[in-house]
Amino acid sequence: MSQHFLLSSKAKTLRLVDVLRMTDKEAETVFCKVRWFETEGAPVCPHCGGLDAYLNPRPNGSTRYRCKACRKDFTVTSGTLFASHKRPLRDYLAAIAIFCNEVKGKSALALSRDLGLAYKSAFVLLHKLREAMAEELRGRVIGDDHNEASVDGCYVGGYIRPHNLKENRIDRRKFPNGKRKVVVVIREHGGETLPGVFASEGAAVGWIKSRVAKGTVLNADEASSWNDLHGRFEVKRINHQEAYSLNGACTNWAESYFARLRRAEAGHHHHIAGAYLLRYAQEAAWREDNRRSSNGDQTRAVASLAMRKGPSVDFSGYWQRHVKAA
Repeated sequence: MSQHFLLSSKAKTLRLVDVLRMTDKEAETVFCKVRWFETEGAPVCPHCGGLDAYLNPRPNGSTRYRCKACRKDFTVTSGTLFASHKRPLRDYLAAIAIFCNEVKGKSALALSRDLGLAYKSAFVLLHKLREAMAEELRGRVIGDDHNEASVDGCYVGGYIRPHNLKENRIDRRKFPNGKRKVVVVIREHGGETLPGVFASEGAAVGWIKSRVAKGTVLNADEASSWNDLHGRFEVKRINHQEAYSLNGACTNWAESYFARLRRAEAGHHHHIAGAYLLRYAQEAAWREDNRRSSNGDQTRAVASLAMRKGPSVDFSGYWQRHVKAA
């Protein structure tokens, strides 16, 4: 019997203890090499792109650079998701490593205990990392000629607690509370994953048509929501009341994504509906696509995405009520 990837040595190339033993200067060097990999960690001015910068440390001794071309000051986190950070960079690197080590997800409460953070600080930090992951999905188009992809939906949220007495209970499916949404996923067989959040499966058809390449063969269940896809794609339909896979048609690739999303909800987050449902869905997609990468590669990838991403669109000024959640 073959060994599961997560049990192999190939999956474990980074030890958390090594990150926690780093000095702040060593952690900063890691972020410099991740952000400015083209210059092997040498600072590049985020304002004008100048390569000639010199150290101009703050009064407290923390590292800061000044560009000789435009005379502006900057740090390794300027203009990134971690801009104006309050904690040592080692803590952010450790948070990324902890986040990536969890296969199904990481709760903000657990991270706040691991790093001694306030809960809302851990909550915002984890959502910033999910926002960084989402950058990898931006503009993604699934499939190509002769490739296959699965399309399916998973309804999340809108739970109505049943009454105690049986005679007072109602069919909750007929009386939704308006919070129930569907995560629709397009997943190439053996390839990439792309999720979206909609009010219903039918509302996702236009989005699917714009995000699936022509020539791709789609697999879908018998839900009437997918009937309009036949006009643009070859679609294989599977009746799940008869079988999960039959005559070459199946949606198992989509179902494996939903299994990860559901286990993250049940085991870690407990509640992922609402304004941030898309971020959780994008995180699950990133984890599915990178499930065969080592924890060291995953940590470097998320750190790189965070360094390339500008200040958060979801949480810049959120706790000060300057902006509202998306």
